[in-house]
Formats: sequence, C-alpha cells, structure tokens
Amino acid sequence: MGLLSKFERDPPATTTDYVDEAVPSPPVDVEKARGEVQEEGSALAHHHHVDPEAEKRVVRKLDWRVTPLVSALYLVSFLDRSNIGNAKIAGMSEDLELTGNRYQWLLNIFYISYILFEFQVIMWKIMPPHIWATIVVLGWGLIATLQSATFSWSAEMVCRFLLGVTEAGFGPGIPYLLSFFYLRHEVGLRCGIFLSCAPLATTFAGALAYGITSGHAGIANWRLLFLVEGIPTILLAPVVFFFLPDSPDKARFLTEDEKLIARARGVRQVGTHERIGGVVWKDIGLCLLDPIAWFTALMYFSCNVSFSSLPVFLPTILQDMGFTAVNAQGLTAPPYFVSFLVTIGSTYIADRTQQRGYMLMFLSCVGGIGYILLATCESVGARYFGVFLAASGIFPCIANILPWVLNNQGSDTRRGTGIAMLNLIGQCGPLLGTNVFPATQSPRYVEGMAICAAFTFFNGFLALSLRTLLKWENKKLDRQHGTQIERIASRTGDPKGHESVVSEENYGPTFRYIL
Repeated sequence: MGLLSKFERDPPATTTDYVDEAVPSPPVDVEKARGEVQEEGSALAHHHHVDPEAEKRVVRKLDWRVTPLVSALYLVSFLDRSNIGNAKIAGMSEDLELTGNRYQWLLNIFYISYILFEFQVIMWKIMPPHIWATIVVLGWGLIATLQSATFSWSAEMVCRFLLGVTEAGFGPGIPYLLSFFYLRHEVGLRCGIFLSCAPLATTFAGALAYGITSGHAGIANWRLLFLVEGIPTILLAPVVFFFLPDSPDKARFLTEDEKLIARARGVRQVGTHERIGGVVWKDIGLCLLDPIAWFTALMYFSCNVSFSSLPVFLPTILQDMGFTAVNAQGLTAPPYFVSFLVTIGSTYIADRTQQRGYMLMFLSCVGGIGYILLATCESVGARYFGVFLAASGIFPCIANILPWVLNNQGSDTRRGTGIAMLNLIGQCGPLLGTNVFPATQSPRYVEGMAICAAFTFFNGFLALSLRTLLKWENKKLDRQHGTQIERIASRTGDPKGHESVVSEENYGPTFRYIL
C-alpha cells in the first residue's frame, strides 16, 4: 500500500487516455498554443485508455517521493524562521540587548523582505524546479546558521532580512509546484501534508528548545539553537538537487509506462504535459483583475495575522502565565501537534467533499473561539485550552486556502499569479500580527488576542462570501455550456456515459469552480 493509498478516492469517470509515446507533444508554450494542444489531446484520448489501478500506482510513487521531500523542506523552513521566539527566552534578548521594540523589528524585517521578493514564485515555472529549489534551500540554510554568530541587533536584522529573501523563493511556490504533479481533487491533501509541517515544526521547535535550554552548553543556548536547527537545512540542499523531479514525466523513479500515464494526466489537466518554461502575460493581468484572487488574498491576510504571531509569541505568553522558561518551551508542543493532525484531516475531508468553503468557515470559528478564551479567561487551564483551539483553527485554515487558489484559476500562469498575489497581500498580515503583543500587555495580551479573534472570524465571513460567488459562477457556466450530464447526453445519447476530458483544469466547457 502507498503512503496515502487509504485516503485516495477513485479517479473520476472522466479519466482521460494517455499520450502514445510515438506521438509526443511538440515543445510549444503550453498556454499560447492552448487550443491546438487541446485538440491534439482530444484526438489522442480516443485511442488509449489509462488503467485506474496503474494511475493509482503513479500517484502513490509521487506520494512517496515528492510530497515527503517538499514537506521536510518546509518543516526546516518554518523552523528556521520561527525559532527566534524560542531563542528570545533562551538568552538572546539579554545578549543582543533587545530592548524596546527591537524584537518586533526582528520579526517585521523578515516579513518585509518576504513580501518584497514574493515575485520569485514564478521562478518555479521559468527555471527547472530542482535547480531553483537547491539555490534557495542552500541560501536560507547558510543564513539561518549564521544567526548563531551575530553579536549585535543590527547584525541579526541583516540575517533576518536575508532569511526572508531566500525563504520567499521557496514556501509560496511549493503548492504551485504540487499542482504540476496532482489533479485538482488530489492537490488539497498534498498541500495539507506540506503545510501541516508548520505546526509540526513548531512542535519540534518547542521540544528541541526544551532539550537545549535545559542543558549547559559551552556556548549560549540560543546560539546552539540556531546551529542545531540551521545545519540540517544546508545538508538537504544536495538532496533536493538530485531527488526533486522537475515534472512527473521526468521523474527518474517512474517507469516508461508510468511516464506515459503521467503525460496523460498532464493532458487531462491543461492539455499537454509540458508545463515548465514561459508565462502568458495576458493571464497575469486577468488574474490581477479577478475578484476570486482578491478574496483568497484577503483571507490569507486575515489568517496570517494570527498564523505568524502565535509561534513567535506563544513561548512568551506561556511564560507570562506563570510557567518557567524551560517549561514554557515544552508546553508549546502539544497544541501544535494537535494542529498538525487537524491540518491533514481537514484537507483530506475538503478533497473528498470538494467543499473548501464550509471547511474554512468551521475552522475559522474554532480558531476564533480559541482567541476569545485567551482574551477573556483568567485561569491558566482555560487559556491553555484556548491555545489548542487557536492553533487547530489557524494552521488548517492556511492549508485549505492555498489549494482553493489553485483549484479556481484556469491556467498555469493564472495559478502562479494567484499564489503570488495571495502571498504578496497575505504576508502583510504578519506585519500587523507581530506587533499586537507588546510587552506592556503582559500577561494576558487582551488587545492582541481580540485582534486575532476578529480577523479569524472575518476569514470565515470571507469564505462564506467567496463560496456564494463561486456557486453563482458555476450556475452561469452550467447555463452556458450545460451540466456534465447534459453534455454527455448530447454527445452519446446516454446521460450515464463517460466523458473524455482534456484540459479540465483550464477554462473551458468542462471547467467548474470548487466550492
């Protein structure tokens, strides 16, 4: 059995046929020649049939080789950006004289550079992914490790700025990369596994920081923390270069027959299996004018107000509840481990039901209630339970928003632009989130918790509004092109028949928005 085989649903009845190796797709720009490629794919679709079991085997191989690798990279990425919260209470605050708002600026400068360099997401389409990933992974690994050698606030500011530059080239582009490997009813769970490494990394950070800060090393504990957590990233860079495939049909771990199936899946998605190289500038402009892209970007902003602040301030919040610094490090782990499980479970359910809007509304309510408990309750037990709810709502929300963007943009260029917009606007959220917990509000941080609760509930409202818009758009498409049953009946005379679909994830008669 494969890594995710027990979760996988059967491919829809519209599974297309694969491309005969004797008739390879010409090396043309995917979207400029969209019409021609779709006609070619349609013609090929009538000659060869893909065995659903064989297709499942291909997906299982991708699940074992691609998803774990990018997930491990995101784990160390999130660890390297958020361990500053653990370092702060492990002695860095005193050694670097983080007085006044200096700590807030260390958080802000990371997100400022992260926002400014969001455009790098399109590099995943322009440059071979294994080369681009190696560059950014090695870059942020070196910078994260060099933080251990800083002796002033200004030097740490430089490191945090450069860390934001390099990490901006990785995390935002991975969901986009996964859309090259998985169909739209498959990509949500894989994005969920990938993004679940954020709470898992925070769990790991708490446990690791607990082990380091409870010992007596020859150097400052916070320096050792940066070393221990930065070096593994550097070691992963050559692994990425040799083992991350650029596309499914170029994966060395697939047989020739399996590569044919991978090409067929590309034809089914966008009309061809060639997807790396070049963008369509017109589609970039159209995406910038698309209200759907703006809805998801605002949702991401709302979530990021809380998503960014919780990991870097939770150790301090727990310490202010009365726990020692060492115990505060350890107590950050359980809420994030629960969030890790909820993230995977919620994306699996959303994929199965194809109902991301309802899932986001539910998760927003869970997270919002958690922040209300943190803002209004005084007992330590109730507030710690609020941490569980907040983490179990916010992190899974992020994991469900990203595939919603990929599901509802109808070309590779628009999907990449949508992800770039999502991050460009959404990553402004941390600029607010990391500044709503000033030390003057200790120990309850009522204002900060209230702000996070408001934005979490606002995210649920936006999800409801967007789902309503998408449902209305789908009704318009049904009136224009007919429902799937009507199309099949008009072609075959049998409404229960099967429809051979090419380019179903690009705009056209078969495209429908995921609610």
